Amino acid sequence: MKRAAILMPMAICSAVPATAQMAPVSRARQVTASYNLDLVPAPDGKRAVLIKIIGGHEQLFTMNMDGGGETQITRDDADHEDPVWSPDGRKIAFILIKSGKKIVHLMNPDGSGLEPVTPPTQSAIHPAFTPDGKAILYCTDDDLRPPAKNESEIYSIDLASKQVRTLISGGVNTFPVMSPDGTRIAYRKIIGDMNSEVFVADADGRNPKNLTNNWTFEGWPAWSPDSKTIAFAGNRNNAGYQIFLMDADGAKPRLLAATEGRGTAPKWAPDGRTIYFTICRNSQDQRGCEIMAAAVDPPR
Repeated sequence: MKRAAILMPMAICSAVPATAQMAPVSRARQVTASYNLDLVPAPDGKRAVLIKIIGGHEQLFTMNMDGGGETQITRDDADHEDPVWSPDGRKIAFILIKSGKKIVHLMNPDGSGLEPVTPPTQSAIHPAFTPDGKAILYCTDDDLRPPAKNESEIYSIDLASKQVRTLISGGVNTFPVMSPDGTRIAYRKIIGDMNSEVFVADADGRNPKNLTNNWTFEGWPAWSPDSKTIAFAGNRNNAGYQIFLMDADGAKPRLLAATEGRGTAPKWAPDGRTIYFTICRNSQDQRGCEIMAAAVDPPR
């Protein structure tokens, strides 16, 4: 009995801290901020290329898909944007921004063999290889006089002949990407001042069709490996930009994952089971950009 009498008060006392709510004495603030952007898996699914901001410049890195083996492959005073792998994994195309010019370049995955592709008279952005690897789609810069948008066209350049063809013109047309089956091009088209839609057209630019038909701002389309689904980013949920999925005809739009911040630039893993995207935050409590991944149902 004496033992029980001693333990009972101790049990009562020990329960108080576990249930009591303690008011904080301070507020935490973020001290470091990293900027990792636009991760793109290689066709073999083993490596990726991504952007890191180093010393105020966007530099390209490669790494293994498990996060190891990180290697910096650009080291100059320029910015490097929109990296994308060739279908055979032997080249990386990207936008080199230097002295006010934006030109599509090619290089080997180790950073060697740098080669300009698009004409120096154009300000090019958003390159994407055709499935056969023989050409690159790109568009002209729509931010020549920000914040206003200017007209931008979508082009195709043959890598052997360097011949340029205009595919889509009239208005603001950006983020072109050809479906893996080579039959269609998905792209973003701005309609009015505050509306941006995901469109699809035939591979030659004909028969454009609005797929999203939503009053909000949407874009950054990305085809699934089987050409049946399109991932895109938009702010239709009034929760910042998030990643959505829809069927290739625009049907069945659905949210990929509940996220906070600005989610953009979705990229599919080669097996179609994962989507990688960038989340950026710029608030009083959180700053920086990081790569996120979300699982997707196996392709139908």
